[in-house]
Amino acid sequence: MDIQKLHQWCSVKAEDLATHPDRRVAFRMVEDSTQMGELIARELVDEIKAAGSNGFRAIIPCGPSCWYTPFTRIVNQERVSLRHMTVFHMDECLDWEGNLLPYNNPYNFRSFMEKHFYGGIPEELAVPMEQRIFLYPKVMYQVAEEISRAPIDFTLGGWGQDGHIAYNQARRNPYSPLNVEMLRNSSIRIQDNNPDTILALAQRTFGAGYAFVPPMSITLGLKECLGARKVRLFSDTGAWKQTALRVALFSPVTPEYPMTLLQDHPDALLTATRDTATHPISLHPEWEFPGMK
Repeated sequence: MDIQKLHQWCSVKAEDLATHPDRRVAFRMVEDSTQMGELIARELVDEIKAAGSNGFRAIIPCGPSCWYTPFTRIVNQERVSLRHMTVFHMDECLDWEGNLLPYNNPYNFRSFMEKHFYGGIPEELAVPMEQRIFLYPKVMYQVAEEISRAPIDFTLGGWGQDGHIAYNQARRNPYSPLNVEMLRNSSIRIQDNNPDTILALAQRTFGAGYAFVPPMSITLGLKECLGARKVRLFSDTGAWKQTALRVALFSPVTPEYPMTLLQDHPDALLTATRDTATHPISLHPEWEFPGMK
C-alpha cells in the first residue's frame, strides 16, 4: 500500500466520503449503532417481503450485533414469514485442530445465532431448521454445492481490520501469496487466522488475551459472498475498521484488502457509523509522518 495515497484517503472528512469524486464503492453514513441496527433490520425484512413465496436465499453473518433485536421485533410485529428463506451462515471459528468450539464460547457463531437471530421468532414464522445452513468442516463441500444450485439474493456482512469479508483475510503467508483473481475466485476453505486478526479480536473481546482467540476458521469464499445479487456491508466498531473503509472506498483492487473487490460488484453498498467513518488522520492535518512529502 502506497503510504502517501493511504494518507490522502485517510485525510478525507467523514462528511465528504459519500460524495467524494474518487469514491469507487457506494457509501452511506449513519450516526450510531442504534440507527444502523434499525436500518439493517428494516432493509432485510423488506427484501424478504419482496421475495415472498418465491424464496429468499441470503448469506448472513454473526455480527454486527446491533440488528438482531430490531429484526426480531419487526418480524414479530409485522408477522413476516421467514418460511421461504434459506440462510447460509458466513463462517465459523475453529480450534487449533480445526474442531468446532464449545457451545458457550463467545466465538461459537452457531450458538450466538441460535440465540440472537433465530431465538426470538415463533416457530410459525421462523426459518425452517433444514434451511439454516451452518458452515462446518464436515459439510463444507455440500454447502458449496447448495449455494451453486441457485442465485444468492442478498449478502449481509461486516468487514475486518484488513478488509476481510466473512473470514476472507488478506493472506500473510509469504510462500503462497494470492493475486486478485485467486482472491476473487476463492471458495469455502479451512484456514489459520492471521496474527493481526487474532490480535484485533483479542483486544475487542478478551482484554488483549490473544490465547483465548480461536486460531482457525472456516469461511465462505469471496466467490460465494460476492456472487449475491446485492451485497450490503456494515460496521459500527470504530477504530479497527476505519482504515479498511478508506481503502475500500478509494483504492484499486488489491489482495492486501479483500473488500476492494466490492468495486467490481454491480450492487454493493457500504454503511458505517460516524465513529467508524471518522479517521483520526482526518482530524489532525498537522500530523507528520516519516518518508512523506
